[in-house]
Amino acid sequence: MQNIFMPEPRYLESPIESDLRRKMVFVAGPRQVGKTTLARRILDGWRTGLYFNWDNRDHRLELRSPRWPAERALIVLDEIHKWRGWKRWIKGQYDEHGARLHFLITGSARMDVYRRGGDSLQGRYHHYRLHPFSLAEMEGGQKKPRSIQPGEKLRLRRTGDNDLLEALLRFGGFPEPILAQKARTHRRWLKERFDRFVREDVRDLESVRDLTQIQVLADLLPERVASPLSLNSLREDLEVSHRAITHWMEILERLYFAFRILPFRSKKVRSLKQMPKAYLWDWSAITDPGARFENLVALHLLKLCHWLEDSEGYRVNLHYLRDRAGREADFLVTSDGKPWFAVEAKLRADRADPSLKYYRDRLKIPWAYQVALDGDIDGLDDGVHCLPASRFLASLV
Repeated sequence: MQNIFMPEPRYLESPIESDLRRKMVFVAGPRQVGKTTLARRILDGWRTGLYFNWDNRDHRLELRSPRWPAERALIVLDEIHKWRGWKRWIKGQYDEHGARLHFLITGSARMDVYRRGGDSLQGRYHHYRLHPFSLAEMEGGQKKPRSIQPGEKLRLRRTGDNDLLEALLRFGGFPEPILAQKARTHRRWLKERFDRFVREDVRDLESVRDLTQIQVLADLLPERVASPLSLNSLREDLEVSHRAITHWMEILERLYFAFRILPFRSKKVRSLKQMPKAYLWDWSAITDPGARFENLVALHLLKLCHWLEDSEGYRVNLHYLRDRAGREADFLVTSDGKPWFAVEAKLRADRADPSLKYYRDRLKIPWAYQVALDGDIDGLDDGVHCLPASRFLASLV
């Protein structure tokens, strides 16, 4: 394995610094993805600033009656969404001190969802989702990702780092295991992160009577990655109600454990209507090689969608394609609801997948890519661009 050094700064640092001049900034993302490190890096660039973590008892007491600096300052509030009254409190602080104080708020839950009750924060903040390291970020360590315009053809890089991609596939994109690149470190990290996720994040943020059941659900998901997800099947396995399993899946999504993508719906294709596919934010927890690789590609594409939405304001979404005849293509990225490009992920391939060609022609998808983890094919096959996964993924964010 090659030595890997953490890219500095992270890909969100520049847009966050720019937005802090005008509004509050919320940064959400999975546990241990690097939110605190990112916030502290930004804080180091300010002449005056304060850092508070809601998990720290002394910090919680200070925030009850804060003594803010008299001059212009950055205030970093970590995990404050665990405080039931955080939204009303931060609105009051911002309305009173916003001309002088700048607020950066981070949390391990979807903070755009945890805006319940009381006064709205609408118009007072920008929201970002911080992702694990991707191949493009690890290779470049760029301050700002390369320009990608929705609806336009991707500017593919000439090469990609296969060794680095192999390391990401094995250890995941979270900072601690990918930087260590040791099997023992990775195993321990996986176990400790999962235990803390259930015992702390789920317990602190959600009303779940039986944590054991949601833990079992989380244990079952890696086996169901990359396949249409049946909640009825999960309900039967856990012997619970449909309402319960639906609620628990929503919790796992809100807390950045898993995410679901829906099939693209079009009158031109008789697609499955209510059968999403589930993926994990940490693909390294998946044992099946094909599912793990597909999950890695899914998260790289989701990172692109979130980057374009959060920092640039575009409406970009990730879907998959599957019809009632069983034809399937792994991913479709849309812009303003219209097909932009499709992606098929293969462990190895020597020709373009027929289903990908079918959907490209049927839906008039401007660009179609088939990416392979193993193989030398790099060129057009009946209009489908077949290329190494390392080259394609290095061209994203």
